[in-house]
Amino acid sequence: MAGGHYILWATPHSLYAGKARSYLIKKGVPYREVSASDPEFLGQVIPQVGHMVIPVVRTPEGEVLQDTTAIIDHIEARTAAPDFVPPGPVQRVVAAVLDAFGSNYLLPLAMHYRWSYRDQQELFLRTEFARAIPPMPHEQRLETAGKLMTRFAGFLPNLGVTEAVIPAMEESYAELLAVLDKHFQQHPYLLGGRPSIADFGMMAPLYAHLARDPVPGLLMKTTAPNVFRWTERMNTGVIEDPDFPGYGADFPADDALPETLEAILQVAFAQWGPGLAADADCFDRWLAGLPDPAPGHMVSHNGVRQVHPHVGRISYAWRGVTMERGSQPHSLWHFARAQAAADALAGTAATRLADLLARTGGTTMMARRTARPIMRENNVLVLG
Repeated sequence: MAGGHYILWATPHSLYAGKARSYLIKKGVPYREVSASDPEFLGQVIPQVGHMVIPVVRTPEGEVLQDTTAIIDHIEARTAAPDFVPPGPVQRVVAAVLDAFGSNYLLPLAMHYRWSYRDQQELFLRTEFARAIPPMPHEQRLETAGKLMTRFAGFLPNLGVTEAVIPAMEESYAELLAVLDKHFQQHPYLLGGRPSIADFGMMAPLYAHLARDPVPGLLMKTTAPNVFRWTERMNTGVIEDPDFPGYGADFPADDALPETLEAILQVAFAQWGPGLAADADCFDRWLAGLPDPAPGHMVSHNGVRQVHPHVGRISYAWRGVTMERGSQPHSLWHFARAQAAADALAGTAATRLADLLARTGGTTMMARRTARPIMRENNVLVLG
């Protein structure tokens, strides 16, 4: 490892690697990206993490970080400028909500557009997946990539992606793209002139899958070109973008939010709310069935270490269809960070947030709590 550099083990087509890479670029810290086929990564780093996953970051001090939230938290705490934490308390809550929304809720939709349209983008995907396979003859790498792709495509039913719900999913995505495109016509980033965790969280699905893959990439470029341009902006090192001369490179003063952001929040709460409530109910049922739910007990239906575990199947009404999928405790853990930021508010800030939630339909969702908190320790979710 080069002295003073971070190492990012990733692949170009990885959803969460897109989030971590964008953050490292915007933060301006020295880093080197290494393929997930790296022998050191496979032989030394993954055993430290405990399961196969990307991205993983190693700090200049030798610490190994997994999960994009942990990576961003770690570097933000140690590198002051540029500062991506909004100064306003309501701004910080909103940024945390959108970070969780992008990083969790949009994962099934991103997977749908990659794998439901596999036939139309087979060569691109096979070539991308082949990049992460240890060196071997090219045709053999493509063949191996195809087998790996079939495994990933098999995740769709557990994510709730079925023929019955695909039309509703695609309609919901069109709604989201419309409000995002209107926002990015007027603002370079979600909260104004500077990126925050809201932008990095939304980059996770909107870049590697939905902007790079051929089918959804064409959809984004032809129906929401300002969103596509934002994905390009998020992978450049500068903060102040030439598309917005004179806009400035700061968050709005006085804890203000761009007016167009409220429509995005409205869509996020409406689309994610039913599923998050079902996730919380499932988690509480799983918890009630544990004989000894001691702190530190791993959150997993079968005791297997997973990045995104589930604790049972859920079924709920969503946009006129019935969504059936595995539960997503990781969503609950991530969204709880926004709830904790909201709980810390007092006085006029608390009142302003309450008014914002009432206008955007987020009051009930923000108030929903699980019977026990979910923590993250040693790269897995555990009971608090």
